[in-house]
Parts: sequence; structure tokens; C-alpha cells
Amino acid sequence: MKSIFKILSLGLISVSSPSFAQQTSTSEKLWQGKQAAVVLTYDDALNVHLDNVIPALEASGLKGTFYLSAFFDGSKNRLEDWKKAGEFGHELGNHTLYHPCDASLPGRTWVSPDNDLHKYTTAQILKEIRMTNVFLESLDGQKERTFAYTCGDTATGEGSFMEEIKDDFVASRGVRGALNSIGNINLLNVDSYGINGETGEELIQLVKEAQEKNALITFLFHGVGGEHDLNVSLEAHQILLDYLEENKDTIWTTTMLEAAKHVKEHQD
Repeated sequence: MKSIFKILSLGLISVSSPSFAQQTSTSEKLWQGKQAAVVLTYDDALNVHLDNVIPALEASGLKGTFYLSAFFDGSKNRLEDWKKAGEFGHELGNHTLYHPCDASLPGRTWVSPDNDLHKYTTAQILKEIRMTNVFLESLDGQKERTFAYTCGDTATGEGSFMEEIKDDFVASRGVRGALNSIGNINLLNVDSYGINGETGEELIQLVKEAQEKNALITFLFHGVGGEHDLNVSLEAHQILLDYLEENKDTIWTTTMLEAAKHVKEHQD
């Protein structure tokens, strides 16, 4: 009787073990063999991105995604610097020409009337977005690109334009703070964590959660060491970069474009 129980037990082990191993193997393959993917994005073409962020990324051997609004001073006054950023392998993403936002929403009194997305037609925003793609191509020569919704807004006064731009971009980044898991990632509105005042330890904790859940985490930075009301300190930003560099064996830090292409391949 004991021998029969032993055989049955071994049988159960032989059935369950491959299943667990298969799940582990599948999850490990999701992010280039790593536990998680991290995308560092920086909005609004700020001078601190060129002066503070890119040197720090280069020193750590990491790449970032920079969403440029073409009319902003930080874009048009530093064209050669952005060209160099593209040559270094950083992604130059589309953040529209004039950065319109929906002034009809709460807390948007700062939006000027001529930049009120709620008063735009869909044709207007499409022209602005596509012209920005031309501007960006003149900097880096690239055809494939990703987009970031200004203020996270996805609609004009005529309604959503998300479907209208889906063929213009590999993916578009949103602003909802959540992790992205393969099988449930909406590439028309990829979730991201907007950062404002967090410590380096808090940023690392978000990455650790992504590692535990085998997920993609996208960070949305504005100011890094100043220049924007939404800001993270240089120290906190560097602590995050140090962690990502030290854990390259288990974390894939990449651009939004490369992450989105990877998601498309595995999610399909």
C-alpha cells in the first residue's frame, strides 16, 4: 500500500513540476530573459533633460525616451543637442507641436485659450502631431516612433483621437499610474507612473513591484533637478539609475519604442 502511495506521489510530482517549470520559463522570456522591463520617459524637452539626465543615463549605460513638444524653447533652441541624443540611442518621441491640453477639466486654469485641446478639431491635432513627426525625423532620421498624450488627454472637442493616430505610432503613452502586464497592455494608452517628489527608495520600490509581478513599468518624469513644477531631485533620480545599472541581469531598461515592439511580438 505504501509503495502504491509512493508511486502515486511521484506521479503527481512528475505532472506538476513540468507545469511550474513551464510557467517560470515562459515568464522569464517575456522581457528579454529578465524579470521586468523599465522605461524611463521624460516630457516637454526641458534643458535639464539634456544637461542632467542624458549625462547620467550615459554614465549608467542606460537609454531613455524623451517626448519633445517641437515649439518649446528646449526643443527649438537645442536642435544639435537633441540630434546627439538620438545618435546616442535615446528615443525622441512625439509630444505634439504646441502641447495643447483640455482646459475644460478641473485644475486646468493655466491652459491658454489657443492651447485648449477641448476647442481643437480632431483634424487640428492630427496635423500638429504629424508635423511633429516630420520635425523629429529631421533630428534622428527615424520613421518608427511613439507618442505621449499631453496632460494625458486623449480627446478634442470632437471626441477621442486615439484610434486616429494608431497607425502613426508603435505605441502611445498615457498617465494612469499602473504596471503593464503582457496580455493586458493597451498600446494605444500605455500606463505610466507620473513622478513628483518621490525619493530614490520609493522609485526603487516601484521597480521591485514590477520585478515581482513580471511586468513593464514606465516612469513619467518632467523636471529632474528643477525647471518644472513636477520635479524629482537629482539624488532620487540617480539612486534609481544606480539600482537599474546594478541589476541589469534581472531588469531590462529600454526605450518605449523597443518595449512596445517587444510587447506587440509577445502579446500577439
